[in-house]
Amino acid sequence: MQLNTIKNQALALAGVAQSAALVQQLATQGKTDPSALECSVASILKIDSDSVEAVFNGLSGIKLGLEQLNQQLNGFQISNPEQARYAASLVFLEKQLAKRPDLLKTISQGIEKAQQQRDHFGLLHENVFANLGDTYHNTISTLQPRIMVNGEQNYLSQPETVNKIRTLLLAGIRAAMLWRQCGGTRWKFLFYRKKLQVEIENLLKQI
Repeated sequence: MQLNTIKNQALALAGVAQSAALVQQLATQGKTDPSALECSVASILKIDSDSVEAVFNGLSGIKLGLEQLNQQLNGFQISNPEQARYAASLVFLEKQLAKRPDLLKTISQGIEKAQQQRDHFGLLHENVFANLGDTYHNTISTLQPRIMVNGEQNYLSQPETVNKIRTLLLAGIRAAMLWRQCGGTRWKFLFYRKKLQVEIENLLKQI
């Protein structure tokens, strides 16, 4: 499978953007887009997929991320600075994580457990979120700088919401890993911005 393509880079980056958007929705509204949530959570558990598109269960699974990324890339001003901050932090933290085999092993064990829980309880069961939330907390949260999520305190004080947010941040790390595996870099984002934007608009037309 040829990973280093502009399409795969756009899809992986949309995965990061989708996680960031869902985190913001949960933190500020206490609820989120159910189909996008399902696809982002499922992407964590898809370790051996035939394609980047398959990681997100097809283009429809990553639609929210493509839309958000398209908005962010259009124009000279960042349309949603908070989402952009989450996304940039995820990409930065994933680079640090790649140098920590001990943390990667812990994450792998958490994902294996989540796969078993999914088979037993279903993908969006609270046990799955609790396990993946703990996995994020015990690994990514130990890296600096930690991602500080802003939102309404009445939502951020609910353990179920916190577990979902942490799970989605883990999904964002998964997508950031894909971005790097597909040849994505900070320089590529800066210099190929227009190409990425054209590709994203192209992908949105196919949905």
